[in-house]
Amino acid sequence: MYKVLIIINAQQVSNQGTILSTSPATQRMSAALKDAIVTETKEETMVKIVAAHQLLHQTSWYDPEDPSWICCPLTIELPPQFNFPNAQLFQTFRDIKGTRKWVEKHLNLRTGNQIKKVWHGNYWLPIVYTAKGPLYGEVIGETQLPNWFRQPIDFPDEKRQPLYRLGHDLLFAFTAQPSVYLLQFGFQNDTLIFDRVWPFPAAPALASIDVQKPNLYACYWQCLIQQPIQDLVISS
Repeated sequence: MYKVLIIINAQQVSNQGTILSTSPATQRMSAALKDAIVTETKEETMVKIVAAHQLLHQTSWYDPEDPSWICCPLTIELPPQFNFPNAQLFQTFRDIKGTRKWVEKHLNLRTGNQIKKVWHGNYWLPIVYTAKGPLYGEVIGETQLPNWFRQPIDFPDEKRQPLYRLGHDLLFAFTAQPSVYLLQFGFQNDTLIFDRVWPFPAAPALASIDVQKPNLYACYWQCLIQQPIQDLVISS
């Protein structure tokens, strides 16, 4: 039996699992992940959804040493004392400026730190990091509507290959665990600019639903329970 802990950014989640006062994107993310768990799992599962801040007070029921617990964060805003297998990597990638400095120093690439104004990348490369290595999804881009994204974005091979190398080198250097990662980036005068890494399928991953098989929430769950993923296919 799997005991699944989904952690979200919300003001409160009731004991019955009802999400109170959160964004529509977070509601869609948690629903997509729950659907993937039900669809992709033959074993009996118990799913518990909590707001990140509730972890400070309500974790007597959670044992990080119990292998039946599977932690599925859908937010990077986790209490630093909360322990789970990918905790250190979440803390690393939460430090956006620090991650950018590492990329500048070790990979010799431009980052958002070198842009004077406040800057955020408007593209995301999905990386499904399996036990056998990375699978790269089609690039996701923003639409004109807030929190709505589109996949695939057509990228020529000469732009894809540097992204693949960047994603591989970053995750390998930080000893990433099998999971789904979103590499956020942009361009300035055709020069690649690194922004940050999301160590879970954040809101842009919603674009993969009904577009990519398996979608990024199904991939997230399959990675966490160590199910093999052979390929990422875009629906015609």
